[in-house]
Amino acid sequence: MRTDPEIVAAMTEALAEAEAALGHGDVPVGAVVLVNGSLVARRHNERERRGDPTAHAEMLAIRDAAQALGTWRLGPEATVVVTLEPCPMCAGALVAARVGRLAFGASDPKAGACGSLYNLCVDPRLNHEVEVIPGVLAEPASKLLSHFFASRRGGDQPASAEP
Repeated sequence: MRTDPEIVAAMTEALAEAEAALGHGDVPVGAVVLVNGSLVARRHNERERRGDPTAHAEMLAIRDAAQALGTWRLGPEATVVVTLEPCPMCAGALVAARVGRLAFGASDPKAGACGSLYNLCVDPRLNHEVEVIPGVLAEPASKLLSHFFASRRGGDQPASAEP
């Protein structure tokens, strides 16, 4: 699959946001929101910083975008680009905000709700469907997460490495 250069550039911004989460001990996930190709919001996980279980990068970026646009309906012109496949909460927020497209980097086999465990964004039973573009710069996104969790376990090898 060929990925739009605009999406790749946005994922580069999301990866920079993910790295910012490391500064306060949060899981390195970053998200940006584009509307008609313009970046309107950029955030990273802040669950540890805020003590808030809903402070995922996507949730914060969607809130900021809604505030910037003056409406909760982000609309078909909105693209959310995030380094990790959204969880059920975040996928639900994408649907609720009427986002047009989602692009994500690393898949999340344990909590992913956009193709791995669930597929909420394209469930025809819901009132809106979000186009999903998986695997954008998946390798650097996965490495960032693997190194973070390996360091939390006291090692410097990715989670999938043999002991």
